[in-house]
Amino acid sequence: MNNRQTVNILSWNVNGLRAIERKKAFNWIDTFKIDLLCLQETKLSSDEQLPKLCKKKFYSISLNNSSNKGFSGTAVYSMLKADKEDFCIDIDTELDGRVIKQTFGKTILFNVYFPNGKLNKERLERKIKFYQDFLDYCNKLREEGNSIIICGDFNTAHKDIDLKKTKITNKSGFTEIERSCFDDFIKQGYIDTYRYIHGNKENAYTWWSYRSKGKEKNEGWRIDYILISEDLIASLQDAFILENISGSDHCPIGIRINILI
Repeated sequence: MNNRQTVNILSWNVNGLRAIERKKAFNWIDTFKIDLLCLQETKLSSDEQLPKLCKKKFYSISLNNSSNKGFSGTAVYSMLKADKEDFCIDIDTELDGRVIKQTFGKTILFNVYFPNGKLNKERLERKIKFYQDFLDYCNKLREEGNSIIICGDFNTAHKDIDLKKTKITNKSGFTEIERSCFDDFIKQGYIDTYRYIHGNKENAYTWWSYRSKGKEKNEGWRIDYILISEDLIASLQDAFILENISGSDHCPIGIRINILI
């Protein structure tokens, strides 16, 4: 029989797992109560490259490495035992290591690194298709009676408030078609946990450009999100951004939620 349990879920685009380990940027993990740590853009080519990040003993570490060396990749460090795990290669058709799906009873956790569409028209079309295919799959799982948690780097700022006003232009990550794809999640019953808890709080960002020293100026974008299916609203206890954690051009985000495990 499943039991209800409060879990802390963190999500972080680390922009290279080995690089962040060299910066000793994970020391804070040892003092932070965490049940599921979802990482994106790990850039590992093999499991043997996995660095030791902290002293904390996790129950399991799941890696989905990209078939392209030094590119993309995801990881989940877990204190919980998943019933099932899948890399969703029907969605991640280029085997970029973009998705880890873990099932805990009737709750399904997705750790996702959505494609970046800025290189050319073909990459943008691929990003849009990934969004649509992934949303269709989540909806299918909900129709089967599952609750959904999606965390990761969406590579899209959803609303004007989600990036510095002086930086809003019709460019990659903020085009109408990309924002519309994000809107589809909201319209179809997925909740932006940070906005649900904090409303229209301004200057809440998760990514800053190294090139323009965006962190120092707090000229950033909120492109990292944790969405939950609307049936989990009553279970959501908190959502937060850990903007003071450094080591990547992104910062960690998280939620505390009570779910059946």
